[in-house]
Amino acid sequence: MGQQWIPGLDGGRGGRRFVLTLATGMVFGFLSACFLLAATNDAPRMFNWITGSPALSSRDPHHYSELESESGPETDVKFHGADEEFHKGEDEVAQEMAKKIRVLCWVMTGPKNHQTKARHVKATWGKRCNILLFMSSEADTSLPTVVLPVKEGRDNLWAKTKEAFKYAYENYKDKADWFMKADDDTYVIVENLRYMLQSYSPESPLYFGCRFKPFVKQGYMSGGAGYVLSLEGLRKLVEDGLTDKKKCRADNGGAEDVEMGKCLDNIGVRAMDTRDPHGRGRFFPFVPEHHLIPNHVDKNFWYWKYIYYKTNDGLNCCSDSAISFHYVSPNMMYVLEYLIYHLRPYGISHKVESTLLVHSSATSQY
Repeated sequence: MGQQWIPGLDGGRGGRRFVLTLATGMVFGFLSACFLLAATNDAPRMFNWITGSPALSSRDPHHYSELESESGPETDVKFHGADEEFHKGEDEVAQEMAKKIRVLCWVMTGPKNHQTKARHVKATWGKRCNILLFMSSEADTSLPTVVLPVKEGRDNLWAKTKEAFKYAYENYKDKADWFMKADDDTYVIVENLRYMLQSYSPESPLYFGCRFKPFVKQGYMSGGAGYVLSLEGLRKLVEDGLTDKKKCRADNGGAEDVEMGKCLDNIGVRAMDTRDPHGRGRFFPFVPEHHLIPNHVDKNFWYWKYIYYKTNDGLNCCSDSAISFHYVSPNMMYVLEYLIYHLRPYGISHKVESTLLVHSSATSQY
């Protein structure tokens, strides 16, 4: 059979016109679809399809930029308190522990996040810290903020971290035993933090968090998951480390958590294993879903190369006494608050330690 002739594809002017018309129609159709999808919830999927990126929704982030547009409720969210009939007496052990294990929490934030993120930390988990500080570059009396002499931006996080820890030490070294740094998109179960810390002495130079293995001999702790210094660890940081540029980086550059890890390694602050007795993690750099659902995070993703200990995903990933999760949206802060502190399955009782370990160098492991 001879080659079929198709009108308009004979190489003449008509053929060129046909091809041009076809191409124009395809481009117009594609752009129209993009504009249509931009007005729907499918816009992120279209973007990911065009760029070849993984199909992650704005509420399922691996990166801080994916939370930039997130904001919480505009009105205050009120939960019933532990002193009301619903949960009366449930937190007696936690209250006693809070008196013995004094935790200062300082939250890394900035002017554009004061009302969209930081205030939701204050309304949820932050209120369980013995002392709560918001570190920023501008004053905000509603939080309130501590104004540090550092410019905003990710290039200044190391400088901001140094100034924040110095401020905490100089003003609160007699009022707290443990000092935690967290981001304004980190959620912390403070009671579980105290539960873990009760086995240690704040008089030992210690450092806790989600431990990563590259760049530093003893490893370093993820900044996003939050990390904790003992009082002695903080003293050594401020007095021995930040005063010596050979031990701790003096300029503003470098990744905040890596530079902190290098600095603490140089001055003899020990990176601790924060896993529970079953080998399950307590500090996490992503939202719970990413750790709890098997294969949610691709095995080629950087996390699996960085994590210090052999780690499972799936329901066996996480300790029953988990402490922190990162990239938590403001709305999710309230969801976690409800699920952790207010939802009670009928007929299920949770056993708690009735006595607390006493902090002393004689009884503590460190």
